[in-house]
Amino acid sequence: MLNATDRRILKVLQEDGRITNTELSERVRLSPTATAERMKRLIREGYIEGFSATLDPKKVERGLLVFVEIRLERTSPEIFDAFKLAVERAADILECHMVAGGFDYLMKSRVKDMEAYRTFLSDVVLALPGVRETHTYAVMEEIKDTHVLPV
Repeated sequence: MLNATDRRILKVLQEDGRITNTELSERVRLSPTATAERMKRLIREGYIEGFSATLDPKKVERGLLVFVEIRLERTSPEIFDAFKLAVERAADILECHMVAGGFDYLMKSRVKDMEAYRTFLSDVVLALPGVRETHTYAVMEEIKDTHVLPV
């Protein structure tokens, strides 16, 4: 169970994963030793899944954000399993979620431009097992993009 100090640690780490233990301990008003022990526990208990760098998509030639609705030909365990395995192997797919509603999956990807998206659509998305239909939404403006969870 998380207490207020654990939540402060998680909040600070989401904003700056490179913060030193000393700086973190000052921000959460705890000794460096106690802060380090809490960090170890939060990692061990799975509250912290990992650390990574956030890249500028434009600088790495991934400036176009697209969402794709996917409908499958049929919904059977075999199709779901094959689809899931193929998605997990596709590096260009950033997120893919099975959803309730008018389609089966919502996929997120970043590509260089519309030409790169057409290639991604034909070579990756339409090649996934069981795909019957897709609808693409190219993002014109990103209003909010965060990975920070309220804790």
